[in-house]
Amino acid sequence: MSTNTPFSVFSGTNSRYLAEKICDNLNCSLGQMNVNHFADGEFAVSYEESIRGSNVFLVQSTFPTSDNLMELLLMIDAAKRASAKSIVAVIPYFGWARQDRKDKPRVSIGAKLVADLLAVAGVDRVITMDLHADQIQGFFNIPVDHLYASSVFLPYIESLKLDNLVIATPDVGGSKRANTYSKYLGVPLVLCNKTRIKANEVAEMQIIGDVKGKNVVLVDDIVDTGGTITKAANIMVNEGAVSVRAIASHCVMSDPASEVVEKSALTEMVFTNSIPYFKNCKKVKQLSIAAMFAETIRRVLSNESISTQYIV
Repeated sequence: MSTNTPFSVFSGTNSRYLAEKICDNLNCSLGQMNVNHFADGEFAVSYEESIRGSNVFLVQSTFPTSDNLMELLLMIDAAKRASAKSIVAVIPYFGWARQDRKDKPRVSIGAKLVADLLAVAGVDRVITMDLHADQIQGFFNIPVDHLYASSVFLPYIESLKLDNLVIATPDVGGSKRANTYSKYLGVPLVLCNKTRIKANEVAEMQIIGDVKGKNVVLVDDIVDTGGTITKAANIMVNEGAVSVRAIASHCVMSDPASEVVEKSALTEMVFTNSIPYFKNCKKVKQLSIAAMFAETIRRVLSNESISTQYIV
């Protein structure tokens, strides 16, 4: 770690596994912080070392439950009141990102609300990865460094050395991301068109493109219940695909997603470790993003460009 800028890295309770790996890559120790819980579920945050005049990086994904978001907000507030020079929220998984617009009357825009909460708490910069919608960056009036999981996924796909490879997307909304992968790899793109009865429940799906005799890699950003991506995989195998793998940035995997993936036609389901995964599913694999986030932190401290570490 070649910087003379004083900095500290701290972690929320449920992102410590990742923060420790980030610190290993930065050759620094993880900062000491306590989270004290009260009987009624309320909790309080305190730093156990001086951070006055320091550039503070707070590692915390805001996956369910909402305690993770509240803990991050308290960490930011405590750092501001402890006279930190700057406060950077490192949020590998930015929760509530699926609520990025009013898609029907009288609904909230949760992503904008979370952006406002972080700003009011006192954060100076946000580092995140694969937002559900790119426009969420515009919800902030502070710098947002938006990283891409393609930096770890593309080398992994290339390492598989699959013949007759095609890239696919389980829904039209993810076509931009999948198209980027297919162009980089120089392989065809297949789309899936789905209709929903309600949230988390797919009614119908049609495959647009040829998958017969192909090795398919489905690309997505979030797998929640696993219904969409497994339905796509099952249909593709029925239409003659040799194998179907899936890669997705964020391992939400709400029950019974692990069971659904295990029973599906998927060969494997590959995530980053932006969200911890503790359940037993032999098809699930996680790739580490610690080195990518550590390098971004180093470049932020050294005022270097971060765009050169993007593959696509």
